[in-house]
Amino acid sequence: MGVRKRESADARKEANKSIAFAKLNNCPTSPRKMRLVADLVRGQKVERALNVLRFSSKEASRKLEKLLLSAINNWEQKNSEGNVAEAGLFVKEIRVDGGMMLKRLRPAPQGRAHRIRKRSNHVTIVLGQLDNTQSN
Repeated sequence: MGVRKRESADARKEANKSIAFAKLNNCPTSPRKMRLVADLVRGQKVERALNVLRFSSKEASRKLEKLLLSAINNWEQKNSEGNVAEAGLFVKEIRVDGGMMLKRLRPAPQGRAHRIRKRSNHVTIVLGQLDNTQSN
């Protein structure tokens, strides 16, 4: 590996240390229901987001709380000397995309059948660190 390539790789690695992410694929909840909960924590600090998810009565909040804890743990793995409380982590991005759809048939009157779509979703959480110039 050349010097220039190594320097750019080190710079990219250093920039990615402040970012951590976690993914949840094929979660058996409709994306619409998951987005309602995801909108509550988007842009929030990590401590506040965990409290919001912990005390929410929605089923999707349990899955998002677990995913957020996983993203925090991923950040700790990258920054072994860092402290989560002092780092100023916040939910930089949370994305809910539609996933696989199970198609089922439900009996209907007069010998017909209606199609039931059981939706799932993919959730991605990206955590970022607050800069000294930025405050949330």
